[in-house]
Amino acid sequence: MPNLRMIRRRINAVNNIQQVTRAMKMIAASRMRKAQENILVARPYVRRLETLLRHIASRIPQGSHPLLDVRPVKKALLIVVAGDRGLCRGFNANAIRRTVERYTELKAQGVECSLIAVGRKSYEFFGKRGFPIAASHTGIFQHLNFLDAQEIASEATKLFLAGDVDLVEIVYNEFKSVIQQVVVLERFLPVDPIGPEGGDMPCHYLYEPSLEAIWSSVVGKFVNLEIWRVLLESNAAEQSARMTAMEEATKSAEEMTKRLIGIRNQVRQTNITTELTEIVGAANALD
Repeated sequence: MPNLRMIRRRINAVNNIQQVTRAMKMIAASRMRKAQENILVARPYVRRLETLLRHIASRIPQGSHPLLDVRPVKKALLIVVAGDRGLCRGFNANAIRRTVERYTELKAQGVECSLIAVGRKSYEFFGKRGFPIAASHTGIFQHLNFLDAQEIASEATKLFLAGDVDLVEIVYNEFKSVIQQVVVLERFLPVDPIGPEGGDMPCHYLYEPSLEAIWSSVVGKFVNLEIWRVLLESNAAEQSARMTAMEEATKSAEEMTKRLIGIRNQVRQTNITTELTEIVGAANALD
């Protein structure tokens, strides 16, 4: 049976861990609230702009803009968005796993594939395993900035326009709620047009000065905003996952402390009983 000193040390160690996890939970909760506010504001605007552009794209000739150019896919680019840190349940692992699955699918189809790794965890995973990485962005989630989204969008767009890749897809965690994050694989380039029946925008709008002029002036903003939305989604999902993970860790530490206190009390009781038995035995021996 363990001695009291060892049990006390374990209780102190668990209490120290509990203090850390509780503090991390509070920090993650604060960051999550801010990240949640940001994505709930940005998401409707970007989605509406996306609907507008796709309706325009469905009404202009396919070859009228290079970002609409659908080519046979010989080379593909995957933008994988993960986090810079761990302790967030399966947040990083899920995005990485889906990327590996898609990478394997494309390779099986004879498609040459490369990656843009966003987040230290994705860069470390794919870099150590020899995956072809076209670009990487680490540490951006500490102080998320729209310029980071512009840089990522610019890298992907340049590769597509130069003909170095024929398809660009994004893998990221979409924020659904505090307790739910869903891994999403989306096509980024070429822009996917929808027909007049798609979406919720009436098809009888008049566009001035012309559809082509509106498309050319807005599509660059949309590409940047779409990456920005993805980064906001991923950030909100990461903070939510970390807050939930730290809450579970804090509860586990509390339960472990209770069990250790129970064991400590048992050991105390056993020691006291043993000492009393020895005292009584010694007294009887003297009689």
